[in-house]
Amino acid sequence: MASKVESPADSLSKLDINGDWAASAPNLRNNLSLLFPDQIELGKMLLEMGQSHLFEHWPEPGVDDEQKRAFFDQVARLNSSYPGGLVSYINTARELLADSKAGKNPFDGFTPSVPSGESLTFGDDNFVQFEETGVREMQNAAFVLVAGGLGERLGYNGIKVALPRESSSGTCYLQHYIESILALQDASSRLVEGGSPKQIPFVIMTSDDTHARTLELLESNSYFGMNPTQVKLLKQEKVACLDDNDARLAVDPRNKYVIQTKPHGHGDVHSLLYSSGLLNLWRHAGLRWVLFFQDTNGLLFKAIPAALGVSATKQYHVNSLAVPRKAKEAIGGIAKLTHADGNSIVK
Repeated sequence: MASKVESPADSLSKLDINGDWAASAPNLRNNLSLLFPDQIELGKMLLEMGQSHLFEHWPEPGVDDEQKRAFFDQVARLNSSYPGGLVSYINTARELLADSKAGKNPFDGFTPSVPSGESLTFGDDNFVQFEETGVREMQNAAFVLVAGGLGERLGYNGIKVALPRESSSGTCYLQHYIESILALQDASSRLVEGGSPKQIPFVIMTSDDTHARTLELLESNSYFGMNPTQVKLLKQEKVACLDDNDARLAVDPRNKYVIQTKPHGHGDVHSLLYSSGLLNLWRHAGLRWVLFFQDTNGLLFKAIPAALGVSATKQYHVNSLAVPRKAKEAIGGIAKLTHADGNSIVK
C-alpha cells in the first residue's frame, strides 16, 4: 500500500508558523512563506534559543529573498558541523561565559603534581630500544597534522607549513614532515619480517584559510614524493561568533544576512576524524595508533619513534610528548590534577 506524500501545506501547518514562538520576531514571521519547512524549524530553534535579534532588520517579503534563504543555508551548516548542533553550542557557551563572569575556577579543589611517565635521554640505550620498538609499530600508525592557522603572529600571511624549517636548504615544514613519514614507513617495513610494506596514512586538518593553499603546495610539489592516496585533507568548519555574555550570535556588520564566524580550535580535530569515518576505516585496517602533531615543530620527528615505542611497550591508551619546562618559561605545561574526592585528570 502506497504511503501518502505530505504536502508542503501540511508540513507548514505542523510547524505552527503563527504560534507564540514566532511572535518574538515579527520580521521573520512575515517572511516564513519564503522558507522551506526545515528552514522554518531552524528559525524556530533560533528564537527558542534567544536569537530573535538576528531578524530585527529583515525587510518585507520581496526584498532580498535570496539572501534570506542563504542565511538559513549558513545556519544549517553551522548546526550540522557542531556536535549537538547550535543548541548545544549556545548552551555550552552560556555556561562557560557565566562561570567566567562569576570568576569560577574549573580546577578548584584540584591539586597539581607531576604525571607519571618515561623520561628519555636522546641517544642512550634506553632511548634506542624504545625507538626501535616505535619504528616497528609505525606500520600500525597514522599521522594527523593540525594545520588550520596562518602565520599572522609571525608576520607572515601564508600557511605555516610552507615556511622553511631551516635556512640552509629552505626545506619547508610540510616537505620535512612527509619525508620523515616516508623514511619511517620504509624503516618499519624493513624491520617487520615477512610483512608487506604498508603506506602510513597522513591526514592534514585545514580550514577555510589554509585548505586551498595547502592543496596547492602539495600538488605543485608532487606531494613531496608521497603517494597522493596516502594524504587526506579534512577541512574544519567554522563556528559562530558570540556578541555578548548571553551568547547571542554575532551578525556580520557588513551583511545583516550573515552570522559572523571564526575558526574552531585545534581540539576540533578529534570530532572531525570521527565524523569523517576515517577512524573506523583505520580500525578495520588494523591500525592501533594515531599520532597528532602541530604545524611548526621541526624537531618532533627525532622523538616520535621513541614516544610511540613507550606507548607500545607500556600499553598506553594516550601519551603526550613534552620537554622539561623551566620556571616562569612562557610555554604550556602538562600536569596531573587530583581532586579532593580522589578523581584525577592529566591536562
